[in-house]
Amino acid sequence: MIQILLLLLLPMASMGHADAQVWGTATSTNSNQHSSIVYRYLKDFAKGFDQTTRPDRFTLVWKYKSSNGMPARKDRERMDEMEALLGPVLETDGFATLVLVSTGQGQREWTYYAQAEKDVLPHLNKALSGKARYPIEIHTEADPQWRTYRKFRARVKE
Repeated sequence: MIQILLLLLLPMASMGHADAQVWGTATSTNSNQHSSIVYRYLKDFAKGFDQTTRPDRFTLVWKYKSSNGMPARKDRERMDEMEALLGPVLETDGFATLVLVSTGQGQREWTYYAQAEKDVLPHLNKALSGKARYPIEIHTEADPQWRTYRKFRARVKE
């Protein structure tokens, strides 16, 4: 049985701003497999955010080897480095919005919603140019109703 529980809310902008994005953290535990997945997800969007401007979903998948399902410190540091490089290029101009990051069972996934699928690779190449290759897979799909995100949010028990 998989169950997702809300653990913590993390404001991602200055305290006191009514239009700040708010992030939540949840854990899904599969008691049959004795494993967990940790989720970081966008709980509340900034005031005025319009999901219809980002109809295409893309997911970056980083697979790693692990005896406990979680990344080793070296892998986690590289993952954090990559995410830090992506933010300014993907999100600053409003091209894409990171909505979900999951870690566990040998992989980390970043789920974004973007303005146009055709522009995902150029943005990723710009953000990651000059860095050693990251071992990621890229999956894209039209999702104008944000079904993947909504399905995840519906499973979070607050």
